[in-house]
Amino acid sequence: MSSEQDLRVTLLNTLLTTPHRNLASLYPVHQTLIAQDPLFYVHLAAWYAAEGKIRDHQEMFVINLVLSDFPGHRNVGLALLRQLPPYQVGRVVDFIKGGEVRRKVMRGGKEEVVVEQQGLFRNVPRSLKTEITRYLREREAVPEHFDSVVLHARKALKRLYASLHIQPSARAQAILFDDNPPPDSHLYVLKVIGQARTPAEQARLIVDNAIPYRVAASVIRQMTPTVLVALINSMSPQEVINNLNALRRHGAFANAEVKALIESKLAAAQDAGRVSAYKAKVAAQVMGADTALTARLDAITETQVKATGTIKRPTALLIDKSGSMTTAIEVGKQLGALISAVCTAELFVYAFDTVAYPVQPRGPSLAAWEQALLGIKAGGGTSCGVAIEWMRKQQQRVEQIVMVTDEGENQAPLFEHAYREYAAALNVQPAVIFVKIGITSDQLEKACTRLGVAPNAFIFRGDYYALPNVIPLLTHPSMSELVMEILAYPLPQRRQQ
Repeated sequence: MSSEQDLRVTLLNTLLTTPHRNLASLYPVHQTLIAQDPLFYVHLAAWYAAEGKIRDHQEMFVINLVLSDFPGHRNVGLALLRQLPPYQVGRVVDFIKGGEVRRKVMRGGKEEVVVEQQGLFRNVPRSLKTEITRYLREREAVPEHFDSVVLHARKALKRLYASLHIQPSARAQAILFDDNPPPDSHLYVLKVIGQARTPAEQARLIVDNAIPYRVAASVIRQMTPTVLVALINSMSPQEVINNLNALRRHGAFANAEVKALIESKLAAAQDAGRVSAYKAKVAAQVMGADTALTARLDAITETQVKATGTIKRPTALLIDKSGSMTTAIEVGKQLGALISAVCTAELFVYAFDTVAYPVQPRGPSLAAWEQALLGIKAGGGTSCGVAIEWMRKQQQRVEQIVMVTDEGENQAPLFEHAYREYAAALNVQPAVIFVKIGITSDQLEKACTRLGVAPNAFIFRGDYYALPNVIPLLTHPSMSELVMEILAYPLPQRRQQ
């Protein structure tokens, strides 16, 4: 591959990670590509705004484009900014201006909050301030829209007005800064809900004013079935999935009417455009013994993953189960459930140490994969070629291999030798995708280079929510075709005032 192609693939690989609000970790990679391939970068930004799921990357694309001097970049960046909700617009501005950022980290098994200096410490461009002023004025012009935004992102809105010295409208001033919301505002209604004497009255106010669950739950004193019905009605399908455990704690599943309402929301989630496949899968695990609800959540996961595309090439998923590879088994399980849901071609799955263990789940659900991998424990030496050699003997022809591993191997058959014999015997040169776990090497990637194969390597850093983002890269016949699709993606235009 050319160095330019390597650079594009590096960023595409980076898009699979979820930095969890650590934008500083993304900035150098984005900067490198925008400097070396500005045309690809701007199309990638537009493509990712429509196809990508990770908000940190969406924000970083906007940051780099609105600061870029390359012709056309700023207008595209400002057009993409308009598509972001206020809290993300606030994060764009915060990163450009720079300042203290508080992040949660795990240290010694305990969660701690660390304070870091993060950002570019630059002045906000005049064009960006102008666009954000227009963005805020549009929301101020429609009171109901503005109130809805305040309920979801009050702090972000206040920061935008204050940090950019934008004069709020009289109504915005009263709601955000004077703590004196007018009687026709949702903030006023929220105060009334907190003072309401009965749950029935609270429920009526929640329904009549479409108060979102996260906000309403903070002022509710007693979670009766009537209030739960009102709250669930106000929730999006994703919010229902995210809060299933909390709803269970409040007794929602003990009431037939409330449970039926939750199930109807989950049914709607199958066709909803903005539902996280992995969150549905996690929720299925949380619900445990409720088999009907678990089946519904599995169906949501399958539908959402299928929306990313179909894997039409015969595929092998090889899971390293050698010593210290416990995480690889878990990642393989999750990937297997996701891949099998959208693979219309043959899928061969093996766990391996120095022996290849066939894995044959009875369906795409996570429960089926849990059962299929029952008894597969990490241990033993490592032969990264043993499963490939077994597939050669079984005449199992695949066009892409996904290997979950740390890339270390210490016993024959080695990956390079097994791959070469497989390619010659079955007259195919499969694409190779490494999902790297733990303390990794590049041993197998170097072997691929000697074989004339351009591998893709994705580093897993404990973020299971990023795993569904692997799927779109498996649905394309090649990485180069994905690059060409991105280069052909149309660019958005900045609105005229």
